[in-house]
Amino acid sequence: MWFLRCLILSLALATACWTGANETAAQTPVKVVASFSILADMVSNVGGDAVQVTALVGPNGDAHVYQPSPADARAIAAANLIVLNGWGFEGWMPRLIDATGFTGVRVVATDGLSPQPLVTRRTQAPTPDPHAWQDVQNAMVYVRNIARGLSEADPERRDDYRVRADAYLAKLRDLDAWVVAQLSAIPEAKRKVVTAHDAFEYFGRRYGVTFDAPIGLSTDSEAAAKDMARLIQQIRAENIRAVFIENMSDPRLLRQLASESGAAIGGKLYSDALSDPAGPAASYIELMQHNVRELVVALAKR
Repeated sequence: MWFLRCLILSLALATACWTGANETAAQTPVKVVASFSILADMVSNVGGDAVQVTALVGPNGDAHVYQPSPADARAIAAANLIVLNGWGFEGWMPRLIDATGFTGVRVVATDGLSPQPLVTRRTQAPTPDPHAWQDVQNAMVYVRNIARGLSEADPERRDDYRVRADAYLAKLRDLDAWVVAQLSAIPEAKRKVVTAHDAFEYFGRRYGVTFDAPIGLSTDSEAAAKDMARLIQQIRAENIRAVFIENMSDPRLLRQLASESGAAIGGKLYSDALSDPAGPAASYIELMQHNVRELVVALAKR
């Protein structure tokens, strides 16, 4: 009898230890590396507490000119899932991934979308515009791709990812409708804006705003004198009053443009990166809301 009781107790303890080990394993967060802060925020919204997210290019960072560090390579090597934008936005990222020997799940957030060709002033040839997230409907495709990637990397929590993705997508649908409503109150002829670089074409096509910029798709290019002269002439001829600096670009060029054209700086737009947590664009949804409010205030003054 004594032996039987000891055996039962031993089995119970072993079962408890085994169950506890499994629960610990199940609660281990999925390690995700996102190429830049906007993608990291989307991953966090879909993954919640089940993910540990590292953004290689953080708030107010410029992915166009980013130089990867050894710490970035270590983060990728230890990750279960990598999320990148694609379409050449982070041209350094594929090489970095290959160099680490990464074997986990890779998500290209733009999968399923068709790139919008843009003729840059430097090449005069169509170039895929990578800034697709500026259209909220495209951002919803990003979220679905991220949810699929998380489910592949961590199938046991597939249902949790689906529920969180659905809730986030509902917020994005509301956001898209809000942006449309806000900008529809501005006469179409007044919806003309100058920014630092060509990052808002998807926004412009979706929401009916015309954007122009002194430099092209990437902030690593420079404005030619003829482009500056053309923009100054255009701003004066079309009475464009909204000239915006960007959070991750040098503001001196836009200040020069505003000074020489007689336009005023309309405010700061967040294009390729979130603000820091204390700023006005600490999440993707807050980024879009901030940009729209800045645009509406500036355009309504004209």
